[in-house]
Amino acid sequence: MEKRTRSELRPPLPFCPEGRPRSRSVSPALIALGIMRSLVLIGHGSHLNPDSAGAVYRYADLLRERGGFDEVVEGYWKEEPSLRQVLRTVRFTDVTVIPMFISEGYFTETVIPRELGLGHQGPVPAGGVARVIGGKTVRYTLPYGVHPAMSDVILERAREACPDLGGEDTALVIIGHGTTRNANSNRVVYQNADRIRDLGIFAEVHALFLDEDPRVTTWPEVVKASRVVMVPFFASEGWHTLETIPDDLGLTGPVTELEGRTVYYAKPTGTHPRVAEVITQLADDARGASVVGGEPEAGNVEAWEAFYRLARGGLRFAEVLITPHAGLFEIRHALDEGAPILETVVTPEGLRDRTRLDERGEHRPVHTLRSLARGWRAVLDEHDLRRAVHYLYPALVEEAFACSNHALHTTPWVTTARRQTGIYAKVAGATPELVAEVSREVCGGCLRTRLWAGDKLERTFFDGVPGALPCAEACTFLVAEVREAMSGKKPGGHSHDH
Repeated sequence: MEKRTRSELRPPLPFCPEGRPRSRSVSPALIALGIMRSLVLIGHGSHLNPDSAGAVYRYADLLRERGGFDEVVEGYWKEEPSLRQVLRTVRFTDVTVIPMFISEGYFTETVIPRELGLGHQGPVPAGGVARVIGGKTVRYTLPYGVHPAMSDVILERAREACPDLGGEDTALVIIGHGTTRNANSNRVVYQNADRIRDLGIFAEVHALFLDEDPRVTTWPEVVKASRVVMVPFFASEGWHTLETIPDDLGLTGPVTELEGRTVYYAKPTGTHPRVAEVITQLADDARGASVVGGEPEAGNVEAWEAFYRLARGGLRFAEVLITPHAGLFEIRHALDEGAPILETVVTPEGLRDRTRLDERGEHRPVHTLRSLARGWRAVLDEHDLRRAVHYLYPALVEEAFACSNHALHTTPWVTTARRQTGIYAKVAGATPELVAEVSREVCGGCLRTRLWAGDKLERTFFDGVPGALPCAEACTFLVAEVREAMSGKKPGGHSHDH
């Protein structure tokens, strides 16, 4: 027997004649024009917490269903595909990159532009930054959280928490994270407070913060109204919104009576469905954006055509086995070959969610670690196979194909280390002996061959060697472990997560 989860039984999206998924919201004119655009959503990700990427995945799924872009791809600082890999995975030469952050700051102004190779550092102008990278026109925008429409999202969250808000007895508190490291971080919170204050809906509107003054814990002295609506201006539901804020303020649920006043605690702004509309608007307003679009990227097309040729004949690579069946493809763990009872998933997203954790339920930030869970099989059509393989092994097809054709650019450890900033800048001072020691501990459990360390790989799975997978550059997981080792902590302890 086969077990199927309810989420896997939803009907597939209708398809347009070209075979791309079509949403009812897709403009017929857009389809007729054959516009080819890739949208890349960039999140922070985590080496420890599998839920960190959840909000980005949800918005990517929603935007795919709505249409407007030929593909939507996710990229991460702490997960895969990494910021260094993600542009290799896009199908088209017209690419818009949107940071899925709630405010401007260190990551949006320094880390993401640096890792993408944009040649830009510092504040991003209103129209974004446009560069040509590897034959692709790449447009990098401001983070979605600074868009003026987020004021409307804050109001909607406030109305959800307190349907009869307004009047002389109601105050709004917008809670930001705040930081002393970047002055731009709090600016968007104050801007939203000013916009909403000007509407005259609330008797008072305040901007308070977790990590800088004025602190959210001072609200009893700051706020005078008898009813207080608190809206966390955060990108996702997480530790701060679920634990830190409620604990610090003594909140017991959505509505709490405190010191003779009623406090209404809203859900974070970043998880509201309207954020998808903000993302689309940012992409449309990006510098140099046009209705012309791009074209298929030749190297990417060639790599995936080669992969499909292999898959149609049956393919074993990394830890999986792909078997064709009457126009469909089955993917399963290679060690489950012949197993009769497996949980069946029928969408790329179902496969992604099923394989993000290992057998012990721990997060797999590096997908080529030898920790792929067993006990499942995915049954997919040819259209969905690509995204399913991308979720299993991000960027692996593109990098392995380039390696087989002697066209994969590798980045030695010294270059990667010198590029780091912030808390990771110290890894530039790591001795070769320490890097080698940590690499043996971390990379010993990975399927990839360390080309960045000088190891040789003459053939890949494209040449019939299932376990031959290239690693062009040290991943952020290794960088973080080297930093931990320099601090005297044992590699593999995984206490890092910045």
